[in-house]
Amino acid sequence: MTITEAVYGPDHPEVSTDLNNQASALHDLGRAADALPLLQRALAIDEAVYGPDHPTVSTDLNSLALALRTLGRAGEALPLVERALAIDEAVYGPDHPTVSTRLNNLALALHDLGRAADALPLLQRALTITEAVYGPDHPEVATRLNNLARALRTLGRAADALPLLQRALAIDEAVYGPDHPVVATDLNNLAGALPDLGRAADALPLLQRALAIAEAVYGPDHPSVVLIRRNLSNLDE
Repeated sequence: MTITEAVYGPDHPEVSTDLNNQASALHDLGRAADALPLLQRALAIDEAVYGPDHPTVSTDLNSLALALRTLGRAGEALPLVERALAIDEAVYGPDHPTVSTRLNNLALALHDLGRAADALPLLQRALTITEAVYGPDHPEVATRLNNLARALRTLGRAADALPLLQRALAIDEAVYGPDHPVVATDLNNLAGALPDLGRAADALPLLQRALAIAEAVYGPDHPSVVLIRRNLSNLDE
């Protein structure tokens, strides 16, 4: 980033790109707090260069909101994702896949704030757009199905969530094969809904399979492995 700043100056969009890349790497390392000022500076640069309603600004807003949500600051993230959605709907129209992503992220922020009922129609719209763009068997559709199912479970509608989770699992198994970590996540999600329906015994083999996949991919101490083990332990209680 020092070289880029030396070449272009501190307020060039190339500097913003470097800031975003560094912030993304920090976020992936669990250092969202360190990423935050970089994302804020990138947003300020791009707003000055492109104006407040440019899709690059929308991307910056979305990245900043993600870091805030990671830090448990969903209330601050919410207006950023609302603004990002408004920008992209104006630029791309209501049925663009980028709009689907913004709807999804807005819904996740609402869910974090205990507003699952408000998140639900956004997630349903995001799913509709994604299916129309990519077809019914795309992994992006599986992601939307999982998020919609999560909101339904939060609202006490596990019976409605179950077929969505089963469909997400079927999509990802077909796309990635039976031993992919995404499949482990799907198995864990599906297993989580079954006890809500009085079917804890059916959840057990799903969690055991999820654990075997995750341990093979990540090793025994990865957070995903720890989470699945915890869910298995809770099932035994």
